[in-house]
Amino acid sequence: MAFINQEAKEIHCKVVYYGPSLGGKTTNVQWVYQKTSGQGQSGLAEFNANPERTLFFDFLPMDVGQIRGLNTRFHLYTVPGQVVYDASRKLILKGLDGVIFVADSQIERMDENVEALKNLEKNLEQQGYDIRQVPLVIQYNKRDLPNVASVAELRAALNRYNAPDFEATASIGRGVFETLRTVSKQIITTLKGGDV
Repeated sequence: MAFINQEAKEIHCKVVYYGPSLGGKTTNVQWVYQKTSGQGQSGLAEFNANPERTLFFDFLPMDVGQIRGLNTRFHLYTVPGQVVYDASRKLILKGLDGVIFVADSQIERMDENVEALKNLEKNLEQQGYDIRQVPLVIQYNKRDLPNVASVAELRAALNRYNAPDFEATASIGRGVFETLRTVSKQIITTLKGGDV
């Protein structure tokens, strides 16, 4: 849940990047970090030394506007993709305001995508969230590779909630900000009392 820092006149919102191992979650957050320099951002923090590290940083985007006179600061987190780190995933989901599910578009990764989505649903439910009520955007990443599933196949397998979705190649920034901007708008709408 968003929290308010009255002293700084800011409302803080938490966005979690979720998905299968090595699907592009970290690449998304690193791209946003590099491109938001000068927008009141914190340093890029890294937790864990394993290959499935968790990244975090926050920034104050200039184009989002205010809510009741408060600036909106976004905290971006990645979760570890491997199931063995499920306890970390659950912890990172606490207090979230929105989720970006980053799917790996490669055909051979479809089962891992489906498994990661099921894991997200289960972990959200255990935290008391209904995935249909949480601002959610799905990103079909790695579209530049030759062995990708069609968007129709990805939607059929992963987007049963009819969430906004985007094709992306996070390594070059394609689709990264469109995805983040969309979940940010959903969060702002929710905070203002509207439906997602």
